[in-house]
Amino acid sequence: MFEIARYEGRNRLKGSVYLSIGMALLAAMVVWVYPSFSGAFGGDELLEAYPEEMLRVFRIETMTSLEGFLAFELYTFGWIVLLGLYVAYVAAGTIADDVDRGRMDTLLAMPISRARLVAEKFLAVGVPIVVVNLLTPIVLLVGSRLIDEPLAVADVVAVHLLSIPYLFACAGIGLVCSVVFDRVGVAQRAALGATFALFLVESLLVETDYAELGAVAPMRYYDPNEILLDGTFDPVGVVVLVGMTVALLVASQLLFRRADI
Repeated sequence: MFEIARYEGRNRLKGSVYLSIGMALLAAMVVWVYPSFSGAFGGDELLEAYPEEMLRVFRIETMTSLEGFLAFELYTFGWIVLLGLYVAYVAAGTIADDVDRGRMDTLLAMPISRARLVAEKFLAVGVPIVVVNLLTPIVLLVGSRLIDEPLAVADVVAVHLLSIPYLFACAGIGLVCSVVFDRVGVAQRAALGATFALFLVESLLVETDYAELGAVAPMRYYDPNEILLDGTFDPVGVVVLVGMTVALLVASQLLFRRADI
């Protein structure tokens, strides 16, 4: 059982470890920079110089605390944008790459349904999603204590656990692109474009008359500010992200069943 998922997961493990180390180093750098930043800018006066649209796009609420600084510098850029785009890009190659390289006929000759093939390929994308969330929390908790700005353990753990359904939803966008487009390069560019477009739609339309349009964006349901600054999270958002992921997976399976391969 799950032979394809295990094989694909093993192949992604090494790169996932490198990704985890890279994000942990980014987290360490943000923590290291914070004391100098807070010393130079004691309050939120710097934010007053930023355009309102920029504050809204990057979800900047405050930078007077380490939690607010991390929410902006690490989680908005690192998790919501960079990792969201990364997993969408990776998932976009799961099916399209085999089709593009002529390997799909061999896979389909195996005693496995198309739906199961898509599901196992998608399951393997969970390796980088999980691994990238293992090392960074440790770095943040240790680093915050070294600079005498201790973070709440529960909040740090929560912000990483709740990023997992968000990243799976972004991967679901890439998976749909992977079964729609036969060429891997086209699928990956489409996934990047769609994911980033959803981020912009959600960020720019929030608090406007067209805010409802952002309901289709996974970014709406993962808010590091809420977790780190308020110590709360919206369980409905988690359910929506899980439902979104399942819907995208099922849609991908149905599209691949009808694909002429």
